[in-house]
Amino acid sequence: MPELQRLRPGHAPALLTFEQENRAFFAASVPDRGDDYFTHFAAHLAERLAEQATGACHFHVLVAADGEVLGRFNLVDVADGSAELGFRLAEKATGRGLATATVRELFTLCTTTYALTELRAAAAATNTASRAVLTRTGFVPTGEEPVLGGERGVGYVRELAGGPAA
Repeated sequence: MPELQRLRPGHAPALLTFEQENRAFFAASVPDRGDDYFTHFAAHLAERLAEQATGACHFHVLVAADGEVLGRFNLVDVADGSAELGFRLAEKATGRGLATATVRELFTLCTTTYALTELRAAAAATNTASRAVLTRTGFVPTGEEPVLGGERGVGYVRELAGGPAA
């Protein structure tokens, strides 16, 4: 079973491979990171790790037994007990319930380690897979329609303290 791990410098090679191998797959449903991300990957990773060190963000990777990164699960804009959840799963890892199981696992970290009581999320209206994961894990639509990479999105929220069990 893959393991959810807090992002650390040692994940860099496997994380870059994950992003490169799945770039086209991701770009079909979320905004592309752009060439600069890949050209300056080490600098971007250093920036994320610096953000994580301040507590403003918590970055996680889903790692297979062989060290391959299968997914990213990020908590950003952490403030006042709330954070924004973002996630992406490798194409070859989809359809097995890994995203749903990992989001549920992240709820435990949110409450026991990060003292979060609410998560927000957004997905492109056309991204049915991510929207299904959010719904299955107890997120509810907020009525907000954020613009994500030029596309209409759907905003979600999930209460963690006393929220619905999912």
